[in-house]
Amino acid sequence: MGTLEIEHPYPPTTITTTTANDGYKKTDDDDDVSPIEQVRLTVANTDDPTLPVWTFRMWLLGVLSCCLLSFLNQFFSYRTEPLVISQITVQIAALPIGRFLHAVLPETKFRIPGCGDRLFSLNPGPFNMKEHVLITIFANAGSAFGNGPAYAVGIVDIIKALYQRKISFMAGWILVITTQVLGYGWAGLLRKYVVEPAHMWWPGNLVQVSLFRVLHERDEKRMSRTKFFVVALICSFSWYAFPGYLFPTLTSISWVCWAFPKSITAQQIGSGMKGLGVGAVTLDWSAVSSFLFSPLISPFFSIVNVFVGYFLIIYIAIPVSYWGLGLYGARKFPIFSSHLFTGQGQVYNISAIVNEKFEIDLVEYGKQGPIHLSMFFALSYGFGFATIAATLSHVSLFYGREIYERYRASYKGKDDIHTKLMRKYEDIPSWWFYVLLVVTIAVSLLLCTILKSQVQLPWWGLIFACLIAFVFTLPISIITATTNQTPGLNIITEYVMGLIYPGRPIANVCFKVYGYMSMSQAVSFLSDFKLGHYMKIPPRSMFLVQFIGTIIAGTINMAVAWWLLNSIVDICQVELLPENSPWTCPNVRVFFDASVIWGLVGPKRIFGSLGIYSAMNWFFVFGAAGPIVVWLFHKAFPNQSWIPLVNLPVLLGATGYMPAATAVNYSSWIIVGTIFNFFIFRYRKKWWQRYNYVLSAALDAGVAFMAVLLYFSVGIENKSVNWWGTSGEHCDLATCPTAKGIVVDGCPLY
Repeated sequence: MGTLEIEHPYPPTTITTTTANDGYKKTDDDDDVSPIEQVRLTVANTDDPTLPVWTFRMWLLGVLSCCLLSFLNQFFSYRTEPLVISQITVQIAALPIGRFLHAVLPETKFRIPGCGDRLFSLNPGPFNMKEHVLITIFANAGSAFGNGPAYAVGIVDIIKALYQRKISFMAGWILVITTQVLGYGWAGLLRKYVVEPAHMWWPGNLVQVSLFRVLHERDEKRMSRTKFFVVALICSFSWYAFPGYLFPTLTSISWVCWAFPKSITAQQIGSGMKGLGVGAVTLDWSAVSSFLFSPLISPFFSIVNVFVGYFLIIYIAIPVSYWGLGLYGARKFPIFSSHLFTGQGQVYNISAIVNEKFEIDLVEYGKQGPIHLSMFFALSYGFGFATIAATLSHVSLFYGREIYERYRASYKGKDDIHTKLMRKYEDIPSWWFYVLLVVTIAVSLLLCTILKSQVQLPWWGLIFACLIAFVFTLPISIITATTNQTPGLNIITEYVMGLIYPGRPIANVCFKVYGYMSMSQAVSFLSDFKLGHYMKIPPRSMFLVQFIGTIIAGTINMAVAWWLLNSIVDICQVELLPENSPWTCPNVRVFFDASVIWGLVGPKRIFGSLGIYSAMNWFFVFGAAGPIVVWLFHKAFPNQSWIPLVNLPVLLGATGYMPAATAVNYSSWIIVGTIFNFFIFRYRKKWWQRYNYVLSAALDAGVAFMAVLLYFSVGIENKSVNWWGTSGEHCDLATCPTAKGIVVDGCPLY
């Protein structure tokens, strides 16, 4: 077999239909091959069912990686640069460790009481690819399927850290586990429809399949991948001591602020963390990969789409709206902030409008007046509305027929070679999923009745959320399985519950987690099922690994959150924390603001008839209409191949992570991604093929280990270094308003 190159040939919006001209010629012996060309080129058509799967090595490395990633991702989620360590780090690191265990573990066979005459061994043979896949699935559960910590932990965060109210550990744990496992139940019911059919091909998994195959090829080069990984990890580990402790200013080198220390406008333009980030750079890997994940594993076409959208929104829409038009009194507020404000530019006192029942106090709300948003925060919601509508419109127009045909083919078509090979293994009985779903919903109902005072969600709200998840999981899964696009419907769930049940912030976020996030988790579970399908992993092994990994990860997420929330004074409260404290919780702040906007105050008082920002609803219309215009141009000029490449959902949603992400996160991600996935990929392809993913994993791991070491060595005892390089990015005026007559502490009158 020749060398297999990994080069991301699967754009999220590209579907290649098998035709007579795709370079593949069928014979009488291969009618069962995959009808998808990319799958034929990437996934092996063979299987060895004798390979051991339930090995000591798999359990040891799988459980350890799940524990480690869930701990690290929850730990980092509270930091200013919340690094997400994904499964790829474990995918790279597990191979040399697995081979090391094969070399040192005894091969002695023994019997276990109660297991009859069956023989067991700690070392049943060489470390194989199936063990490797299951370890990676364990790790994926530890990173909440690429999202970092479990999403529901955010509810516990905002209750304890920002609302300063109480929730019991048990209520929080039940909330975290049930929202994860509920998605698993939906996934199990739909597995027959979107995993087994060959036309449901899940493009994103092919990169993982390619990487597994490349890693298990013989490595006889002088600089092996393992050696390169170790060297890069040591360098990353050592360097992070500077931006992580000794020289934090390296996280955002905003030289424009240094050049204009007394100019508010200049600092708004030049601040990488509080402004538009013109000229700002970073020497901190955690800043590069915190929100958008590692740029080394993002294909270049994706980077270009993000860049175009980022440029249009940050450097055209925001300046015009803020300085040019002054929309919604924009200059009374900072240009870039996720905080909520009064009409006079002061930070809104949220605690004052929450009564003893944890509901809105309309009298106090009337005294402070309507909530105002920074210009960027307001437009971010507008573009969020447009992205949702554009995604549905874009997928329907450009891929509707393709999705429908593939869905029909999944029923009428023959089983491909991969499904036939999987018939050798015992399938998962459907009743397992039925029982799991019934038990999960029953426990969730107990949470919403017995512990309702802590979560606010009524029983009918839970049923409604489950109904939404059930209705949307299948179409969203089909869209993802055929186009690699996953429409985000979280704003819809917030909006709907905010209209139906306003004034209760925790009820709103609980509804969102049960409705939208359980669906999102189901899609992630199904994606992993398909990876196991391609790699010929026994289905019951996949079930147990995913289920156990989810329980372990959710428990550790909750335990770490509880520990940090109760041990770090003023965590997440930026105004009370010491200067340059890393515990600013940007994601938690955005989650909190969403609970206020959609739950406590309600969309009617912000985006509805009683609100200031009702015009933002027009973004739904513009977003839906945009792809129609592109589609009409495509039909009118079919020879112009660039027209269908205009992907409005990607362009409009480019800044979807902002806030909490900042300009320096985006600009550095774009630059680093372009260097590696355009220049190095084009001009040093062999190096890229051999070391690119390894370097990404090593950089993530090095930063993670040093950050934890710094916390336990100097962070717990508050030992700090004080000099110019530890005083942030030196852009203090970037958060100031520029309207005349607005007085804000620490800001000069404009």
